[in-house]
Amino acid sequence: MHTHYKPYSPEWHRYRYLKEAIDKYLDEYVDNEVILTDIDCILGLRSEEAMDEYTRVSDLQKKLME
Repeated sequence: MHTHYKPYSPEWHRYRYLKEAIDKYLDEYVDNEVILTDIDCILGLRSEEAMDEYTRVSDLQKKLME
């Protein structure tokens, strides 16, 4: 693997995992729209989880102020 990251650093591992995932899609000839839909779905789930966490913490802060 040829990257600009120091071997075995956290950045190197992230790059490696992302490359392996992309390679898997491409090796299986997955349609580009499916790839884009999957990425969008993953980001959407992450966003929803972040929003839920934000709401939970905000509610707790409000209760502290009461």
